[in-house]
Amino acid sequence: MLGIHVARQLKAAGVTWKPRLGDRFGIPDRDLDDEVFVLSNMTVQVHDRPEGRVIGFNGTTEWALDDVEIDETVWLPREDQLRELLGGTFRSLDHEAAAFRVRMELLGETLTCTAPTADEAYAAALLRLLAAVT
Repeated sequence: MLGIHVARQLKAAGVTWKPRLGDRFGIPDRDLDDEVFVLSNMTVQVHDRPEGRVIGFNGTTEWALDDVEIDETVWLPREDQLRELLGGTFRSLDHEAAAFRVRMELLGETLTCTAPTADEAYAAALLRLLAAVT
């Protein structure tokens, strides 16, 4: 999963977020940098009870935020969302030793971006693509 730092780079580079159910996001600069939020129709939690574990469907939580402006959030796109943003430039994702490598083609040239995780490799490729088209 992408961290806040890389997600902020994507946002600064012009990646816009059209929120959909299941999307992950962070709320930086509010002492919530390590928290990951997921857009959902409801809050679902696992509760440990004496009779066993249960999944609870809750309408609210005690510490719930009333709301937050979308501009104050940072989208944490998943691997599939990053790949989709690369569009027709994407060629392949490979894994070698401790690194993932994304290959893309831009103006007839094959470019490669390498990172420790697939998400980070896709993000690096997307940042490179955005830098090339601006």
